Amino acid sequence: MLEQSIISESAAGISDSELKAAMANVVEAAAKVFKKPRRALLIPPDFTRLHSGAGRITAILYDMLKDGCHIDVLPALGTHAPMTERECAEFFGPGIPYSAFIRHDWRNDIIKIGEVPGEFVREVSEGLVNTPIEVELNKRIMDKSCDLIISIGQVVPHEVAGMANYSKNLFVGCGGSGMINASHMLGAFYGMERMMGRDLTPVRRVFDYAQERFIADLPLVYILTVTSVNEGHAVIHGLFTGAERGRFEEAAKLSREKNITFVDEPIKKAVVWLDPAEFRSAWLGNKAIYRTRMAIADGSELVVIGPGISKFGEDARNDELIRKYGYIGREAVLKLCDGRGAEDLRENLSVAAHLIHGSSDGRFSVTYAAGGLTRQEVEGAGFKYMPIDKALALYDVSALKDGYNTLASGEEIYYISNPALGLWASEKNITIFDNK
Repeated sequence: MLEQSIISESAAGISDSELKAAMANVVEAAAKVFKKPRRALLIPPDFTRLHSGAGRITAILYDMLKDGCHIDVLPALGTHAPMTERECAEFFGPGIPYSAFIRHDWRNDIIKIGEVPGEFVREVSEGLVNTPIEVELNKRIMDKSCDLIISIGQVVPHEVAGMANYSKNLFVGCGGSGMINASHMLGAFYGMERMMGRDLTPVRRVFDYAQERFIADLPLVYILTVTSVNEGHAVIHGLFTGAERGRFEEAAKLSREKNITFVDEPIKKAVVWLDPAEFRSAWLGNKAIYRTRMAIADGSELVVIGPGISKFGEDARNDELIRKYGYIGREAVLKLCDGRGAEDLRENLSVAAHLIHGSSDGRFSVTYAAGGLTRQEVEGAGFKYMPIDKALALYDVSALKDGYNTLASGEEIYYISNPALGLWASEKNITIFDNK
């Protein structure tokens, strides 16, 4: 069947055999709803969703479909760097040839398919934004020779959309600068704390508008996962398939249960580890900041340890702009975007939004121990600097456990081994932000 909701109560999650049975149902049902595919497009997330379970699912689908049709695999990169052959092999396994992967070029490979009216944007943003938003997609998605499109990905709390995936996988992951810039800035204007962990946000309503009006006739199926990680391995707690929004809503509900960690009191000192295999830029690594900001106390310290961080932006132009302006806080960025003299930033609003996301807005200090950035680079971006060797000596990440730890020095810290896996919050902070 096309519409499925599978939730596992097992600590091991949904097994590979259960995944294969569910994917067989999807392939069989899609052939009946649409037609037997001769050309299929698989749209998984990229390497930044290493623990999504989407790599396993994509490999299963590829194996099921490969003998009957031509398959292209289009990772939903957004503005991220293209996946390397090594990353593809690690994420998807050896069964998909590297030649099957297509790089999404968010500047050149897109076509405009519609526009979300300014009046609608004004309504959903409570008057904060009133400009229309261009809807662009990778041209391959709109290619009518494609008989089946399967979008695969993880639903998890997200700083831009509230909850990641579903139609975001298309409109941002495979979209163009218009939607990427506008959606990121809409979320930043509205406020991350008002959105993260919620499935009906201004940005999500823009995506819903675009989906209902511009791509409703595509032969499109969504496959959504909800996961956590146990000893380095992804555990798939829920699998939701189909084309209806209800599956996304079910996934979002389960993700709130599995991926949001509540702390009793705001954290006074947090230490976040960025695995160098997964995090090589601050663009991705700053999840350490925005996924924890609702849990951290005012006047506290966040220490970010990223041995693999060697740049700020995934894209060369974005990196240049981040270095130029730095993580200067929400109000300062909004003033730059409203005033004159920052045309380059206004033309790259996703960077402006990223600068907001990566700032603590003066609430707490951020100390960055980045293996590939100098003191001058780190401090120039607005963070405190700590040498990576010193950070690793002070905080033995091999010995720390997620949650509260007491160090040999007697200091208490709250440790997070991977900020991409969820959202951390205190009830006290959520109440404050909800009342803004």
